Amino acid sequence: MSRSKPVAAAVSALALVAGGLVSAAVIGVVPARADHCDPAEQGRQQSQNRQADQQNPDDQNQQDNNPQGNQNRQGDQQGDRNQQGDPQSGDQNQQGDQQDDFGSGGGIAPPALSPDPERADSRTRSREPSRAPTRTPSQNPSQNPSQNPSQDPSQDPSQDPSQDPSPSPSESESAEENCADLGPFVEDFIDIRRVRPNSRGNLLQARGSFVSACGTNGNGHNNPDNFIVAPGVRNGAHHLHDYVGNLSTDAFSTDQSLAAAGTTCRLGDKSTYFWPVLRDRKVDDNVSDPDGNVGRVLRPRSVTLQFRAASNSRVVAMPRFLRLITGDAKAATNGGANARAQWTCTGFTNRITTQYPLCPRFSQVVRVLDFPSCWDGQNTDSANHRTHVLFPNQGRCPQGTRAVPQLRMVLTYSVPQGASYAVDAFPEQKHNPVTDHADFANVMPDRLMAFAVNCINRGRRC
Repeated sequence: MSRSKPVAAAVSALALVAGGLVSAAVIGVVPARADHCDPAEQGRQQSQNRQADQQNPDDQNQQDNNPQGNQNRQGDQQGDRNQQGDPQSGDQNQQGDQQDDFGSGGGIAPPALSPDPERADSRTRSREPSRAPTRTPSQNPSQNPSQNPSQDPSQDPSQDPSQDPSPSPSESESAEENCADLGPFVEDFIDIRRVRPNSRGNLLQARGSFVSACGTNGNGHNNPDNFIVAPGVRNGAHHLHDYVGNLSTDAFSTDQSLAAAGTTCRLGDKSTYFWPVLRDRKVDDNVSDPDGNVGRVLRPRSVTLQFRAASNSRVVAMPRFLRLITGDAKAATNGGANARAQWTCTGFTNRITTQYPLCPRFSQVVRVLDFPSCWDGQNTDSANHRTHVLFPNQGRCPQGTRAVPQLRMVLTYSVPQGASYAVDAFPEQKHNPVTDHADFANVMPDRLMAFAVNCINRGRRC
């Protein structure tokens, strides 16, 4: 026994050196910030941690008393896993089998998803401070992901604890905090089949409507400006917008510049339509973004810009240069008073949720953005960009307002499998799906607007 202690000490020292080299190599080659903060990965990692905590204490004591035997048993167990499958990863294997039933539409809901959509929706509207800690310099997405190999990996927000051979509890907790700080969260997603159906039916059904065909932003018109809410301010939105319609829209747009510009729309519609982009969070693009909008931009597969009647009244023409906003980009912290987020999946458009939907195979994610349509009859804008045009209440416009065509944007996307995508947002909003919003300025020719009004009032679909 006296000679075995130096041998054991030497083996332990060699293992420590080898472990340090492996950790250094992992730190040096893994800048995957977006993968690291994938909500689905967070859910799986938490499940693994819970399983590890439930390990038999007697087995742990035996492993501590016999390090060499522990290594041998680990090797034997690894061989068994190769032949029979790892019993501790049974939940993951089962989830993988379930994911075979889903395709690019969004994939299966992670295990941590709430089965009650009403409760899940309410959680997305108000988040406890402990789940959304204040951003710290070490969590800034603009931080260089390549760290000194000698640095503690728990301080590296881009380090994935699942890639560390033996992460300590403090390292795992730090990694989870970094992910939680960026958002979105696992509970921000829901399997669309868990959402209760309603009687609204097909989203595009309307007695009379006019659709302006403006494309899907194939020309790559993007910027983080918002000339309606923050005129003259570059990066006033702190998140990237997709634009269709007017080709000149930026922070410095005016009525005159918009009227003089070209358009992607048919029939001379020079209106500007824009919304925050959706990103694939599994791809490590845009990792230096100071606002935390990490991932590859997903271009919509289709964009439908439908003008319709939202009230029981006949509609009148919108005034030219009318400016409208819908939703609240800060709804996660402001509350839901102005939130208008609506998400669904193709083939399930009678199921509407404020969470990110996980869609079955061959089904696409759908964003539905309805604009207000009860105009005060005088102003094309207001101080808060809301009071000059209101939403109807139970099919009626408030007294003193008149109904104008309601704009409904319907955007469809093919997204990666699983809880892997998010809408661009202000950093403090944690990519909460309730922050979805959009903007519009009417620059239609008067004759085209009159044509749209005629289609709506006569019950035609144009």
